[in-house]
Amino acid sequence: MILEILLRLVLWLLLAPLLPGIINKVKAWVAGRRGPPVLQLYYDLARLWRKSVVLSTLASPAFIAGPAVAWVALAGAALLMPLGPAGGAVSFRGDVLLLVYLFAVARFCTAWAALETGSAFEGMGAAREVSYAVLAEVALITAVLSLSVQTGSVTLATMLAPTAGAGAVLLAGGLFAVLLAENCRVPFDDPNTHLELTMIHEVMVLDHSGPPFAVILHGASLKLLLFAVLLSQAVLPVAGLPPTAATIVLGGAVLAVTVGVGLVESLLARFAFRRVPLLLTTAFLLCLFALLLAWKGGAA
Repeated sequence: MILEILLRLVLWLLLAPLLPGIINKVKAWVAGRRGPPVLQLYYDLARLWRKSVVLSTLASPAFIAGPAVAWVALAGAALLMPLGPAGGAVSFRGDVLLLVYLFAVARFCTAWAALETGSAFEGMGAAREVSYAVLAEVALITAVLSLSVQTGSVTLATMLAPTAGAGAVLLAGGLFAVLLAENCRVPFDDPNTHLELTMIHEVMVLDHSGPPFAVILHGASLKLLLFAVLLSQAVLPVAGLPPTAATIVLGGAVLAVTVGVGLVESLLARFAFRRVPLLLTTAFLLCLFALLLAWKGGAA
């Protein structure tokens, strides 16, 4: 049992940095460039682990503890996330509630560490991050309620066995928007920007360096993988397939979501701040309509 948990955790940790590489490759392909290697983030993480840490004189131990706790929270969420018919490494009744809270803990710790530097820019980024999270979390919780009503369960392994229909399409649209917001991707944020006044997540980690920065980058990629797997299984009935077919379908779905993120970042510009709440409200309404369809379908 312990060996299986460790093997699954290693699988999550090893695959996570692959997604940002695929996104960057898609963006380069659309722009007609060669772009960085798909494994570029692996090289960056190895380089950062060999560097020393530069600390602000104002920073407390929470500056280092924040990214570490956030990474542990995301690793715990990975253990809860089911993988098709194999289920999750750790599963119990109500584990979906813990999953949502672990996402919130990771965000809180990242924002907390940003505030430890005493930088006005990082404080601004933390404020924007939390402001977006207010609407994104509502949409995520509504999507979870939709799956719970549809399946009559609060266990992830049972909830992520949806039926096809209009509700699945609405849920896919809402969760994809939440994925973009939670991972600070275009049109909510631009991970490649270098202008502090328009940055959100990137400005929160400006003062981090060395291994703590590597932990932040790996945690961000792990969070992206988690949301991609959640979106794929919330829409596709992967759990009902044979193990081999489920692995192929889940892998293909995650790849499709990753390519979709790259295409969105290539074809859309970042939205103005005043338009972001409207987009997140739209994501919430899509998830709400999916919830209503699940409720009416169950009542019928």
